[in-house]
Amino acid sequence: MRCAFRNIGAGARGPVQCESALWLVWALCVLLLGCPHASFAQGHEAGAPRVVLVRAQRLLDVRSGKIVEDAAVVIEGDRVKALGVATEILKQTPAAVAVLDLGSVTLLPGLIDAHTHLLARIPEGDGGYALNLVTKSEAYRALEGAANARATLHAGFTTVRDVGNEGSRYADVALRDAIDRGLIEGPRMRVATRAIASIGHYHPFGFSANVDGVASGAQMVSGVDDARRAVREQIGRGADLIKVYADWSAPTLTVAELQVVVEEAHKAGRKVAAHASTPEGIRNAVAAGVDSIEHGTHADQEVLRSMKAKGVFLVPTLAVMDAWAAQSPDNAASPQLRAHLEGSRRTVEAARAIGVKIAMGSDPSASDRHGRNAEELVAMTKRGLSALEAIQAATTSAADLLGMAGHVGTLEAGKYADLIAVEGNPLHDIAALLRVKFVMKGGLVIKNDSPPVRSAQ
Repeated sequence: MRCAFRNIGAGARGPVQCESALWLVWALCVLLLGCPHASFAQGHEAGAPRVVLVRAQRLLDVRSGKIVEDAAVVIEGDRVKALGVATEILKQTPAAVAVLDLGSVTLLPGLIDAHTHLLARIPEGDGGYALNLVTKSEAYRALEGAANARATLHAGFTTVRDVGNEGSRYADVALRDAIDRGLIEGPRMRVATRAIASIGHYHPFGFSANVDGVASGAQMVSGVDDARRAVREQIGRGADLIKVYADWSAPTLTVAELQVVVEEAHKAGRKVAAHASTPEGIRNAVAAGVDSIEHGTHADQEVLRSMKAKGVFLVPTLAVMDAWAAQSPDNAASPQLRAHLEGSRRTVEAARAIGVKIAMGSDPSASDRHGRNAEELVAMTKRGLSALEAIQAATTSAADLLGMAGHVGTLEAGKYADLIAVEGNPLHDIAALLRVKFVMKGGLVIKNDSPPVRSAQ
């Protein structure tokens, strides 16, 4: 590196000028930054992580289901440092520590939604999806995503797996990165970007054959080479996972196509989520080696046993259909919807009995669904899960599915300081999680509807 500037520009004159320039750069660095060792020492001292103690009447251990009475959590920077009974924790905590006393609430870890679409605010009606694609720019879609992300975080969901951005190309990558950099409020995101579907088997439908170049809600492929290329492209553009549509009203992608998706994704350390509702579509996806089945409405006993054996997760997405049924008597009476609801009930009950791993996913895609993620927990209990099992689906189980169990999903020393608080005991009333009073993400208070008071130590 004797002459890094030698050939830059027409005015470069050789080694002497180059060495002078290097010395100038070094001198400027010294003037701007000062002594490197002194700067490091001062910065470390000035930037020491803040320590906060959060106190509450109860804390739920989501692994065991046990309640810790008069609980405290000590947070250092963005991580949990210690937790337990407040009287014991306070003995080990300096008197000067900042205390947030939340009073008569129950603390839980931040919730995880394993099936979101934060870039989706699709208008109602048969043509709503196409209208969404052709009337909104990617920039506008990203801004909608920011609003949806904030609503999701304020609902107590501090981490999400976003399984397809519904035609906004890579705007979900930008949203994820903006959240990570603190530009906007939102949950930690794991994003699937465009998703992958078979040509002709995903939105939008119904366009004239004369219309070319219409935007699509997924990356359309045909054949193994197309499928492999799509995975590589999406990972190259920032995908944390890959989403495939293994069926629509019938199976679509072949087992061979699904296999190359799984091969390329796993080779790059990414998991594969498969939209699949038909028995054959689910069988194809499981045979190909996917990591989760999304929806799984009409899974049979045989494929559920295969999912159990292979460790494939089920993400059933129930509340969105419950909400649609509740919109009108006509919806509730629809034979198609009733068959769907009955299928999902049987699937969840059978999956629970067989021991299939279940993760919570709310599947929001309309403006009024974002921020109502916890309705999925209520819906899960209506299909036979206990309140604790539903909470575990949104904490420990979802963290395992996302590959983030070392960072989120429980309140434990060393994990992210993601905390929420609700009135009452959610083991007795799961609907309490619809009314989150307090949200902390990574040690930062996002929401506090009950202003804290300083506790006497």
